[in-house]
Amino acid sequence: MTEIIQHLVDAAGLASLYALLALPVALVYGIMNLVNFAHGELIMIGAYGLFIFAAITLPLAAFLALVIVVLAALAMERAAFRPVRGSSPETLLVTSFAVSFLLQNAALMIFGSRPKSVETPSLFSQTVTIGGVHIEGVTILSVGLAVICIGGLVIFMKRTAFGMAMRAAAEDFTMARLVGIRANAVISGTFAISGVGAGVAAFILVVQGGSAFATMGLTPVIIAFVATMMGGLGSFSGALIGAALLGAGTVAFDVLLPTQLRSSREAFVYGAVLVVLLIRPQGLVPARRERV
Repeated sequence: MTEIIQHLVDAAGLASLYALLALPVALVYGIMNLVNFAHGELIMIGAYGLFIFAAITLPLAAFLALVIVVLAALAMERAAFRPVRGSSPETLLVTSFAVSFLLQNAALMIFGSRPKSVETPSLFSQTVTIGGVHIEGVTILSVGLAVICIGGLVIFMKRTAFGMAMRAAAEDFTMARLVGIRANAVISGTFAISGVGAGVAAFILVVQGGSAFATMGLTPVIIAFVATMMGGLGSFSGALIGAALLGAGTVAFDVLLPTQLRSSREAFVYGAVLVVLLIRPQGLVPARRERV
């Protein structure tokens, strides 16, 4: 039983991080029909922000890095995506790739290709043992931040006028504009929220890895896209379910696979995702506007 609880704790820590990665991607897609692959570079910007402000106290450094990420997300929407807003999904996708490569190369020119070390408090690397179950500090951090962020987003979306406007736009953007909802404000707010998610995810990833580098957003954005696809593009609850299943599946394969196959764990995980999508190509919980 202790071993099972240990695996559940590990899965919860991984799933919480995946949820923080997937929700912003699902949110932007729900409003704009855009899979923003440049979201990974917002995570990279947050990590470099922590590196730049490493000399000051961590809470202030994290706050300033978060502000920078939100401003970068707003600038990305205004400079890159607003001019092509009415274009085809293919054009939007190519634009997101272009922004991603532009920001990666800008980071390489400014910071170089070598990872930049970011010191974080040893508290996050310590382990708490409760009844034989080992809980890492970063797991507690990840789950705690995920609960706060997801809970805050749910309250914002359901209890505020702007949040309800975003929900209406996600369900039928054209109709929402016809009843007076301002498109620019809703889309800018969506990108700002995605920037908050990227900043929080960057903080967790830096605590885990201890460094910032130009391509660090690539793997997280792929994970976010896979979790969102499996849950259902544009579905917020689907993104959470997809993230939870992806995290649980990763831990399960790590436990169940023979030792010689554990290095290929990701292949088995994404193979399982492929099976799910073959059975449910619309995702497990498709967005309301996608349901037939």
